[in-house]
Amino acid sequence: MPRDIVRWMQAFFLPLAQSRQEAQWSPPVDIYRTPRGWLLKFDLAGVRPGDIRIDVHGSRLTVSGLRRDFCVEEYGYAQYRMEIAYNQFERTVELPADLNHAHIDLDYREGMLLVDVVIHR
Repeated sequence: MPRDIVRWMQAFFLPLAQSRQEAQWSPPVDIYRTPRGWLLKFDLAGVRPGDIRIDVHGSRLTVSGLRRDFCVEEYGYAQYRMEIAYNQFERTVELPADLNHAHIDLDYREGMLLVDVVIHR
């Protein structure tokens, strides 16, 4: 009987753990209103600048990319306990303006992606 319980628990919880590992994560963002538009600050600690993509469609700005686990990649360490989300990420923010003609400046500083959105009036 105990083996049946273990098998049932593995069948129930293992797919949840696997799907969570493969799922995208969504980085937190702070949004500031500025005299010229908006400043969006995304928490992307551990993400290489070359692995970040910015897309603009209408009033939506999407930041996406990949955070890699350099301990596994560079050193070949085995995972023991994992609490930091790795893998693909995506975060979409909708602002009350058409961003297709906005001027957008990017700055990556200390793990934070700063997206300065200047609206031309």
